[in-house]
Amino acid sequence: MGGLSHYLEEEGLATTQISLIREHTEIIKPPRALWVPFELGRPFGSPGNAVFQTRVLISALQLLEAAEGPLLADFPDDAPDSAAPAVALACPVSFASPIVEMTSTEMLLEAFKAESAEMNNWYDLALRKSKRTTAGISGLSLAEIVEFFTAFIGGNRDASPIADAPVATALRLSAEDLKAIYFEGIEAQPGTPLDSRSLADWFWGETAAAKVINSIREICLELPDNDFQLLGKLLLVPRTQLYRFQGGI
Repeated sequence: MGGLSHYLEEEGLATTQISLIREHTEIIKPPRALWVPFELGRPFGSPGNAVFQTRVLISALQLLEAAEGPLLADFPDDAPDSAAPAVALACPVSFASPIVEMTSTEMLLEAFKAESAEMNNWYDLALRKSKRTTAGISGLSLAEIVEFFTAFIGGNRDASPIADAPVATALRLSAEDLKAIYFEGIEAQPGTPLDSRSLADWFWGETAAAKVINSIREICLELPDNDFQLLGKLLLVPRTQLYRFQGGI
């Protein structure tokens, strides 16, 4: 809904929303949002408490008085305890690999897949607006880059997705495209600082994509091939950003 609100605002329709996960809303930057410290699935607080729920709704609607945003306001109160008896929840789905059993690398790659899918939506918006892009030197889509990087980190280091290009070259070109897609995507978000330092600090300091690139850098440094060595030492992570990855991911 946060992404959709930008389209509605462009058509002259003021929007407001309720946020249950503040970190997501800070990234998406909707025009107006009210963060509430409630349980997931209960954006208005405890069920059956009409007075409290009305307070939440009015607080969200009052944000419409702001002429422009992005505006993220905090609801000041926790939800009152529900009078309803506790109910044991049953899930009919059997998960073969619970997230608690995932390794740190697997969790990083899952975060990367989710993040890149969201960023791809912003990139598509930027592309429709500007009709141009600096991405494309690899010839791969973002989904193909994600698949390539995931396979490389997982141990498949012999297959290049780019015809007639060695794996090391494919990694370098794909990393450049990944950064271009992320930079152009974040620039499409309202209220984003556009200076190069802010963009670099955001990418290398806050994204799962940067951690994935650094993971590839560390793998390259362990490989005997000179092309991988050069890639790991100089061509993946800027020297000015290496301090962020001291001690590993």
